[in-house]
Amino acid sequence: MTKILLTGGSGFIAAHLLDQLIEKGHTVVTTVRSEDKAQKIRSAYPDKADRLEVVIVPDIAKEDAFDEVAKTDGIEVVLHTASPFHYRWTDAKKELVDPAVIGTTGILKAIKRSAPSVKRVVITSSFASIVDEAHVDNPEHTFTEKSWNPVTLDDIHRSPGTAYRVSKKLAEKAAWDFVAEEKPAFDLVTICPPMVFGPVVPHFASIDSINTSNERIVDMLRGKWKSEIPATYPVPLWIDVRDAAQAHVRALEKPEASGRRLFTTAGRFSNLQMAETARSKFPEFSDRLPGPEVKSGGLPSPIFNFNNDETNKLLGLDYIPVEKSVTDLVAQLKGLGI
Repeated sequence: MTKILLTGGSGFIAAHLLDQLIEKGHTVVTTVRSEDKAQKIRSAYPDKADRLEVVIVPDIAKEDAFDEVAKTDGIEVVLHTASPFHYRWTDAKKELVDPAVIGTTGILKAIKRSAPSVKRVVITSSFASIVDEAHVDNPEHTFTEKSWNPVTLDDIHRSPGTAYRVSKKLAEKAAWDFVAEEKPAFDLVTICPPMVFGPVVPHFASIDSINTSNERIVDMLRGKWKSEIPATYPVPLWIDVRDAAQAHVRALEKPEASGRRLFTTAGRFSNLQMAETARSKFPEFSDRLPGPEVKSGGLPSPIFNFNNDETNKLLGLDYIPVEKSVTDLVAQLKGLGI
């Protein structure tokens, strides 16, 4: 089995990834920002102390944030998932761009300097680094693994969504530039999922701290979609969180993933489809959910095309359907007393 450094272990995707890595028998060193989060992870795996270490890294925007953990003996693979995804910031550069870019370049520098046993680094990027806002409503435009978002740092004030896309594009580009210029002993794989939905791992499940992508389901169950379902815009592509985690596992296992940029998506979804699934599976929420007469929230039209055949061929994922993803999440939220 492999010894793996996983950053951001309390994150939505990373927590599922940690679960899958432990299940497969790997040894994992994971980082979190606080002792509270560290204790939740330790408590969730009480009999895995010999294969699980949790390290506190309070601020990934510091240049030396990962210097010490990178010195851990025997690390062979690094999975870097730590990066902010929220809209609760006041300074986009300081709170979004800097943690994303400095966190990424900082860990790569630390690995090159102090972790000679590392052979592969897998970075969680995003479809945000692929999509070009100018073409989201162009049915003649196709986004693929080779597409790059043209945004620059100058665009961070355009909108909150654009600021997030800037942070992900610049962080991923910095990673590829680092490998090209520094020629480290490790190779690089980046994974670019779009919207990520599905249940939260039990030890981090909380209605009030639900991750950003799942907030729409919470809003729906709280009656905010009762009379009108929000538009599914601008990116109606998705993946279940368990598949996103599995993509990382396969990316570290497959030699042929070396140097690849992977665009992981199960396809299109709509908010209307989510509402219809919830209404069908959970009639007890009918007083809060939009009725069948509410037809808003469908797929936008016109809309871009996409092609991720190269990724699908390499990873061989059998994607979870959106109906199961929504059903599993709503069942979990119901159990939490929403």
